[in-house]
Amino acid sequence: MPAVSEPSLGYEQAREELAEVVRRLEAGGLSLEESLALWERGEALATICQDWLDGARKRLDAAIDPDEG
Repeated sequence: MPAVSEPSLGYEQAREELAEVVRRLEAGGLSLEESLALWERGEALATICQDWLDGARKRLDAAIDPDEG
């Protein structure tokens, strides 16, 4: 479970929203304020995704080598 403020947001949901944020930023046409808000949201979503991946890695490592977990 991610340690970020949105624990109910699953990996797939966060990844999909992050992809949408990237598409919107790449499309341009946003104000500076909108761009910054999207950038900040993207950073938060990337952290959520990384937390999920880190947790999955720990679980895999523990399953492969129970003495390490």
